[in-house]
Amino acid sequence: MLKVALIGSTGAVGQEFVVALDKHPWFELTHVVSSERSVGKKYIDAIRDSQSGILKWHNREPVPDYIRNTVISKLDDINPKDFDLIFTAIESDAAQTIEPKLAIDVPVISTAAAFRYENDVPILIPGINDDHVELLKKQKKTRGWDGFIAPLPNCTTTGLAITLKPIITNFGIKGVFMTSMQALSGAGRSPGVIALDILDNVIPYIPKEEEKVQIETKKILGKYDYQSGSIISDDLKVSCTCTRVPVSDGHTEIVFVETTKNTDPASVAKHMMQFSENISIKSLPSAPKEYILVNDDPTRPQPRIDREINNGMTTVVGRLRKDTVFENGIKYVLLTHNEKMGSAKGAILLAELLKTKKII
Repeated sequence: MLKVALIGSTGAVGQEFVVALDKHPWFELTHVVSSERSVGKKYIDAIRDSQSGILKWHNREPVPDYIRNTVISKLDDINPKDFDLIFTAIESDAAQTIEPKLAIDVPVISTAAAFRYENDVPILIPGINDDHVELLKKQKKTRGWDGFIAPLPNCTTTGLAITLKPIITNFGIKGVFMTSMQALSGAGRSPGVIALDILDNVIPYIPKEEEKVQIETKKILGKYDYQSGSIISDDLKVSCTCTRVPVSDGHTEIVFVETTKNTDPASVAKHMMQFSENISIKSLPSAPKEYILVNDDPTRPQPRIDREINNGMTTVVGRLRKDTVFENGIKYVLLTHNEKMGSAKGAILLAELLKTKKII
């Protein structure tokens, strides 16, 4: 078993990590770190509102027994060398200073954006760009670290990149238009979204979100150049509009793709399902039975019905149609669970991949 610590354990994403690591066959969560106000408290008390006594527990699963009485540690009191791996679920500003200090000694898998755009940092989605793992070796060497920083993509990027992979491989892509309808949980608890702002409403702007998706998609779908030891971002064009909607979990995205080669919905569906069936990470403990699920029902996907398929690790595609504007193009709707595949459980799946590749 690899010994694991979690930084940022009491927030919504941290709670997803706590649940996903319960009885994990490869990783043992031994230390949890949170803010100063939680240090020294039992985990179960740290997630309880001090005024009302109500648990601030976001997850639909109950608080796991193994973590309830674990005492929250102070970041400065843990020694990174005591762990084989550290997960971080913290804001980007904090990650900017905390993660490099940890990575000197130990691998860090991050949900933050702080280092995604560095030249020696890959943005990894297991099964999509596994060859980009090679860049972590260069990162360790050039920075003189024993560990590394491996960030996940923005949770909105995840489902888009997953569904574009079989399309770009088989038909090529010139451009993508995407409109997202993102769940409230994607905003986190701090600052989060005020209930009165989102009730009976759609917020048509999420700061920095569109820029992240546009940059990250091109990097994820790019090629790893073994000669130069760098990622060459793909030259596809990506344009998106990101919105917040009154849904608890699950990001829905409407996608229009201009392909290089002529194609049709049946062919795209076939290649998506073949890609899913032959996904490289199928044997990993957290890998879903279906990586991509194509649904023929024109009313699907729907967050309330589809977000928990395969424990929230499946990206669901529906409404695959021929586009009527592009000469070569298709359009579809996708749904990804932003806090599972798009965050905590996706991070654990990445850790599993890195372990099999002997990077951890």
